[in-house]
Amino acid sequence: MLKSSRAPKLFSSSLFLLSSAFAVAQTPSPAASTPATQAQIDALQQAVRNAQSNADNAWMLVSAALVLLMTGPGLALFYGGLVRRKNILGTMMQSFAMMGLVTILWAVAGYSFAFGHGNSFIGGFEHLFLRGVGLAPNTDYAPTIPEQTYMVYQLMFAIITPALITGAFAERMKFSAMAVFLSLWSLFVYGPMAHMVWGVGGLLNASGGHFPSLDFAGGTVVHVTSGVSALVAALYLGKRIGYPHTAMPPHSMVLSFIGACLLWVGWFGFNAGSALSSGSLATSAFINTHFAAATAALGWTIAEWFHNGKPTALGAISGAVAGLVAITPASGFVQPFAALLIGILAGAVCSFMVFKVKSWFRYDDSLDAFGVHGAGGTLGALLTGLFATRAINAIFGANVPTGAIDGHWGQLLNQGVGVAIAWTISIVGTLILLFLVDKIIGLRLSPEDESAGLDLSQHGEEGYDLNS
Repeated sequence: MLKSSRAPKLFSSSLFLLSSAFAVAQTPSPAASTPATQAQIDALQQAVRNAQSNADNAWMLVSAALVLLMTGPGLALFYGGLVRRKNILGTMMQSFAMMGLVTILWAVAGYSFAFGHGNSFIGGFEHLFLRGVGLAPNTDYAPTIPEQTYMVYQLMFAIITPALITGAFAERMKFSAMAVFLSLWSLFVYGPMAHMVWGVGGLLNASGGHFPSLDFAGGTVVHVTSGVSALVAALYLGKRIGYPHTAMPPHSMVLSFIGACLLWVGWFGFNAGSALSSGSLATSAFINTHFAAATAALGWTIAEWFHNGKPTALGAISGAVAGLVAITPASGFVQPFAALLIGILAGAVCSFMVFKVKSWFRYDDSLDAFGVHGAGGTLGALLTGLFATRAINAIFGANVPTGAIDGHWGQLLNQGVGVAIAWTISIVGTLILLFLVDKIIGLRLSPEDESAGLDLSQHGEEGYDLNS
């Protein structure tokens, strides 16, 4: 009875509350009825820009760290494991030296030579000692990140490029000569090539150059220049004592294996970071990088299996690096399936260069810097012109074909010009610098020092204490 008497009251109270809530909901609030001011719109737009800038900047700083990881410890371990035991510290020190020396040179003049406003071949002097390189974006290159972030990201490319050359003259160049030669090389070979391809007003710049060459992350700038220069250096210095009659196998495949894996991981910063933002283009470059490395490892392994009867760890990791090299210029321009094709071709071609061409001409490219980087970079640059598509990167405009499969067959010619210029500046520049350094301080180790090894003769220490 008590329960039934309360029901009408509860029902009427509920109706009252519902009607009150409906009335409140229908009454416009002052904030909703007031139209947004221009200041509020501007503030919202600025907040969106800040969010994008912060996201892009975070990705680019991580990418810069990943690229540095490629040199030390990646390349240092990769090359260090491939030499004989008596040369491991000397070989690793060469990569480490580039981390220090090139950083200083980049701050003084290197960045200005590569990205300053100059002529078609080299940048000017506007950024000497990083003058004018601040925390505001440089809209000529990366409009959403501070120019200092762009500068330090590009520095990591400048560090690893000369370090790659050391693989060709491993075990036989004096540390002092290496330091001077590669320091000069970074200024007078790498700097001009980087400006021609990536710098504003550069001869090969894809946006306005006389021969617009597509190089997303350094196929010509990094790999062709370093690989060709490596071959020149190997020929200039001559063969190691005992080569090819004395066996010179890698002393630690474990170290090289770890180094190769670090290179693979770091390469995501190398290629995907070259999108200069954290958007979809970075995703495309990331995926292409991984796909090409995988198929190149397979391609090299299959070729080696037929050639030697067994698949080796050295062949697999060499193939992966070859694929990473070849996809570098194409990573931000091609579809994933094209990346698979580029990888498998790189594995086959680079293994052929190492197994056959090297033995035919009998040059002592100690760690196959030319066979992997020179040949792989050249192949990748040319295949970029074939497979590049505006569906991934409409760099010439939304309605303008990018590569040959898009209908722009002339891009193959542009890529060929870019490769030819990279070969030319590498050969001529490297020969001149080697000759100068050789005449001033000498390049080659004495026979006694070479027999003792880089570790003892150049640094007075050993990588392994076998007496403890």
